Amino acid sequence: MNRLSVDEFKAAEKLPLIVVLDDVRSLYNIGSVFRTCDAFRVEAVYLCGITAKPPHHEIHKTALGAEDSVSWHYFNTAVEAVEELQRNGYYVYAVEQVEGSTKAPLPPLSTLDSRLSSLHSFAVVLGNEVKGVHQDVVDLCDDCLEIPQFGTKHSMNVSVTAGIVIWEFARQLLL
Repeated sequence: MNRLSVDEFKAAEKLPLIVVLDDVRSLYNIGSVFRTCDAFRVEAVYLCGITAKPPHHEIHKTALGAEDSVSWHYFNTAVEAVEELQRNGYYVYAVEQVEGSTKAPLPPLSTLDSRLSSLHSFAVVLGNEVKGVHQDVVDLCDDCLEIPQFGTKHSMNVSVTAGIVIWEFARQLLL
């Protein structure tokens, strides 16, 4: 199936995107995000706060080894992670429902195209399953993205959200 080995994955060119998990509590969600990041060759995952770190059986159960291929780093807080990313030239988006957010993946997320062509490295911050991205982290980010929802619920599972957002970056940067 032309799958990369872990060593080939680590050496391969990456999508210039880092996924930051801000106090994500479900180990299965963490594993699922790792697996999606592997599928799209995301640069790294930053685990913050109460977000569990590999190795862990429940993370492995959904990551299926992606926790070994995808680089990851732990930070005590997402604020620390975002500050480091910005110092290193990353444009950081919080994925959160906020006034004035960029709606994704429908327009105006398509307006990301102009930003993506002028910037080189990106990060997205995904929050806790109940409380979302901490407000101090939202305030620190360069911009916010929101996925429009048309049903009765006003949130989606964090791993599903990660998949949608990562796909949109991959679509616009790689395809």
